Formats: sequence, C-alpha cells, structure tokens
Amino acid sequence: MSALHESHLTSLPLLHRGKVRDLYEVDAQHLLIVQTDRLSAFDVILPDPIPGKGAVLTTVSNFWFHKLQHIIPNHLSGIDPESVVKGADEQAQVRGRAFVTKKLKPLPIEAIVRGYLVGSGWKDYQRTGAVCGIALPVGLREAEKLPEPLFTPSTKAAVGDHDENISFAQAVELLGDVRAKQVREATLALYVAAADYAATKGIIIADTKFEFGVDEAGTLYLIDEALTPDSSRFWPADQYQVGSNPPSFDKQFVRDWLESSAWNKQAPAPRIPPEILQKTADKYAEALQRLTAP
Repeated sequence: MSALHESHLTSLPLLHRGKVRDLYEVDAQHLLIVQTDRLSAFDVILPDPIPGKGAVLTTVSNFWFHKLQHIIPNHLSGIDPESVVKGADEQAQVRGRAFVTKKLKPLPIEAIVRGYLVGSGWKDYQRTGAVCGIALPVGLREAEKLPEPLFTPSTKAAVGDHDENISFAQAVELLGDVRAKQVREATLALYVAAADYAATKGIIIADTKFEFGVDEAGTLYLIDEALTPDSSRFWPADQYQVGSNPPSFDKQFVRDWLESSAWNKQAPAPRIPPEILQKTADKYAEALQRLTAP
C-alpha cells in the first residue's frame, strides 16, 4: 500500500482536513472519514507520511468499535466506503482506510483518561501534587499506575493550536451536568474494558482520549477513532517498570528524532529520514498485530 498524505475525492464535497483525517459529506445523514498517513508532532503536520498508518488506525478503531459497542453505540454506519465514491482511483484512496459514519454533533471536549502517571500528568504532579487539579497521594513515581483511572477532559484546539486541560467543573459548564457525568462514566468504562483486554495481549494502555457526539434525539455516541496508537499511549508490558517512561507503540521514534534536531517546533517541520519513518510504521503495525491476534 502506497502512502497517502492527502486524499483527493472529487465525487464528494470536502468538509475539513484535520491533522490526520479528511472529512467528506456523503449525504444529509452520513460522512466519509478518510484516515490518511499524515503524522503530526508538536501540533505541526509533518511533510512525510507514515506508510500504512491510516490503514492501521482504521483497522484498530474498527476492532475496538465492535468490541466495545455493548458499552456505548458508535458512529459507524455499516456502509462500505468504496460504495460512496466514484472510479477506481477514488476507491483505492479509501480502501482499508475509511469509515462511512452517521452525521452527529461532536461534543466540544476531548475525553482524556489517564491510568498511569506519565507525560504532562507526571509534570503536573511533580509541580502541584495533582493531575489536572485532581489531588493524588504523595510519593508516586513516573509511570506508576494510578490508584484509579482519572477523567481529565480538555478543550479541542484547531490545527496548530494546543488543547488545554479543563476541570470537570468546566466540562459541566460546556456540556451541562447530566451530559458531563454521562461522558465521564462512558470514558472510564471504555478505558477499563479496553485496558483489561489489552493486558491479555501484553499491552498496557497508559492513557487514551475519546471523542463523543450526539444525534438529534440526544443519544451519546463514540466517534472519531478509538484506542489507536495515535490517540493512546500503548506500552509493551514486558518492558514496563515504574520510574521510567517505557517505549510506546506510536510516533515516539519521530518525536525523539525531532527533539534531537535543531527544529524550533514551528511550521514547517523538517523532512524525516526514511529509516525513522519505517521504524515508526513498524511500531504501528506491531500494535495492530498484538491487539487483534487471536
């Protein structure tokens, strides 16, 4: 499969290009979401795609959507993406890397759940003894499993901007009390079920983020992608130890290379060496293989 940095479908109206996904309108009730091979780091879209990444994200998301649908319905329509575009070229662009989804109203937050003390949460804890305002016991170490998973929502930023963590009280202001509690409960239930399953495959899900939408009747749906290496921090269980940040099944190779370069983390980003792209593609593929192996 050749890398797809950007889709070009003329048979459907383009609605939006995000960091990874291109959105098209199918009809009044449905969207086509194409998962490209684009990669962003430090909120900048990189010039070089990761071959096969979009297909991995699609397959992993489909796997989780099916596995977790007993907890909350999702946005999948069941319509074949190849059936809504025209011509062999457009079908090739969506094959294995797209969803046709119900058209829903996205909620204005990202629902982040943290099971381990790492990343920005670790930095926050070192500074304040809390994560996103949630007080934690004294003496926790980096990468330590938290006493219980934390729901730490954030705002949604435009491409190039940074998401901002918000308190649960601020989520209530944005969503209303009942909806905010519903989102928190769904987020925690999804995470616990997924983490328990992943543990049987030798993967620790340290944290992840979900997005939700509602239909005209107010029913809550899981949307976007679910529990992929892009939206989650996956650790190999056999390399995990408290006190250090384990290697993850994601774009860490790219991040590390960028950190070692002279790049100022402002667009445009530098070209990425082919061997770094390949190592990253291999990690995405390994995550897929581990999670979906019988």
